[in-house]
Amino acid sequence: MSGKPFLKWAGGKRWLVDREEFKIPSYTGRYIEPFLGGGAVFFFLQPTASILSDINPKLIETYQSIRDDWKTVWSILSEHQIKHCSEYYYRQRGYQPGTPAERAALFLYLNRSCWNGLYRENLKGQFNVPIGTKTKILMDDDDFQWTSQRLEKSEISCCDFADTIKKSEAGDFLFVDPPYTTAHNMNGFVKYNQNIFSWEDQIRLRDELVAARNRGVHIVSTNANHQSVHDLYRNCGELYEVSRASVISGKKKGRSSTEELLIVLEP
Repeated sequence: MSGKPFLKWAGGKRWLVDREEFKIPSYTGRYIEPFLGGGAVFFFLQPTASILSDINPKLIETYQSIRDDWKTVWSILSEHQIKHCSEYYYRQRGYQPGTPAERAALFLYLNRSCWNGLYRENLKGQFNVPIGTKTKILMDDDDFQWTSQRLEKSEISCCDFADTIKKSEAGDFLFVDPPYTTAHNMNGFVKYNQNIFSWEDQIRLRDELVAARNRGVHIVSTNANHQSVHDLYRNCGELYEVSRASVISGKKKGRSSTEELLIVLEP
């Protein structure tokens, strides 16, 4: 098994795990990730002990449901595959299922059939991403049983990132992939991130990471390669610029090479 995530997540780090610049520190404790998203690094490392969290309750419930009841989730997702079409998608987009397994299957269905795996809600908390072009909901390499086993010993919770980071202790490895909010020049997807992760949150995150490093925690964080972020982490750790292909733009001219920032804080 390659360790592939079961979710496609905008801003996900599948591209990073095989990069030479991404070096896993030698750690003896737990793997901790406070912005879980698609969990690419978690599934790549497959740690034996971990703490996983995110502020998105629907995302976290999906992880918990696959961990605890993957067969039911798979069965319901299979029904979505059979019924999938544009009319069905938009009807399901506004549906509110009653059980955790049903909600997890719907979350996965929308994730796999919406535009580019983007998760976005309107001010009423309603998922509002349009349908994408893909018609395949069940993937050939899906293995929910394997995923469930990988998550079996994970502490999974919905909470603020600071609550999770505060649990880190000496010897733990903290991988941090926050929304890429910068101090200025807000536009596009970054502007959308500002609604859910402010610049004040970026400052709060920096302070939590420095405190964790001082406790003896090994930290690798990603962020926007922007001068404001460079300034924020000046003298906190090592900063590396990493280029990657940008695919989130809906326009071809927006899909080009971009750079992200890799921040390493060692005790």
